[in-house]
Amino acid sequence: MKCNIYMAPMEGITGYIFRNAHAKYFPGVTAYFTPFLAPHRNRDLKGKEIKDILLENNQNIPVIPQILTNQAEDFVRTAKMLKEMGYHQVDFNLGCPSGTVVAKGKGSGFLADLQGLDRFFEQIFSELSPELKISVKTRIGMENPEEFPKLLEIYNQYPMEMLTIHPRLQKDYYNNFPNMEMFRYGMACSKNPLCYNGDLFTIKKVMEFTNEFPSVENLMIGRGFLKNPAMLVPLGDEAFDRRELSKRMKDFHDQLLSDYTEAFSGDRPVLFKMKEIWFYMGSFYEDSEKLLKKIKKSQSIAEYKTIANTLLCQPMKEEKLS
Repeated sequence: MKCNIYMAPMEGITGYIFRNAHAKYFPGVTAYFTPFLAPHRNRDLKGKEIKDILLENNQNIPVIPQILTNQAEDFVRTAKMLKEMGYHQVDFNLGCPSGTVVAKGKGSGFLADLQGLDRFFEQIFSELSPELKISVKTRIGMENPEEFPKLLEIYNQYPMEMLTIHPRLQKDYYNNFPNMEMFRYGMACSKNPLCYNGDLFTIKKVMEFTNEFPSVENLMIGRGFLKNPAMLVPLGDEAFDRRELSKRMKDFHDQLLSDYTEAFSGDRPVLFKMKEIWFYMGSFYEDSEKLLKKIKKSQSIAEYKTIANTLLCQPMKEEKLS
């Protein structure tokens, strides 16, 4: 399989600590998209947003910052700041389905305003391109898949570095199935390079997709990487036996725990981060239910480490490795 593999942003999870640990133990990701930056005309980015994109916190890993806004001026100002920091590409979020985001007309909520979206793109591309590459991540509409052709007409007017299509509607959130008919329409009609995102949870799903759509050169994986951080390992050149893979999973976990412990004060925020990761990663191991419940109830890092070390010694699920 020869295609670019991108890690989708997951707010609160795939920050610089996660990205660095993942790249160290499971190389192969083409680039990591950051959780969205949310500029506001009355203030600068939040301190934690700045910290996440500092180049010193993202050394030797390819990172693409993502911006969430519906104000072209805020996008341009933030994009110029990122360019000064050393970034060459930014991504625009038209995919977030969160109710609080959509209610403000941002994320996939912006898809309801075709004229406003067109004006937004006209301004940001005229002020930023070609000096700064701009990619876009979109859903196919708010309520109805028939919205997508009109959206694509707008997208086709602008020279995007890449258009990532998550073929769900805003109202779907992450339910139902990706609308592959609309993705095929995008393949046939898009003037911009495409990237596919949606439900690539296992190695098998990735291979099935690439066999069905061999011309798609870009894939974005989100929850799949959280469920199995090592999912690209069998696709690479290096031969990993189960013992080595198990060791890398533990090393990855221990790196996260160590770095979160150093970054945060007290056990509680560290445990919150690790429990959130286990919400996804727990499905990688056999007979994990009881141990995951104990992790959820753990109140100290010491207690957590004892339980997590036991879970990390559990056999890996066969379907995750094929």
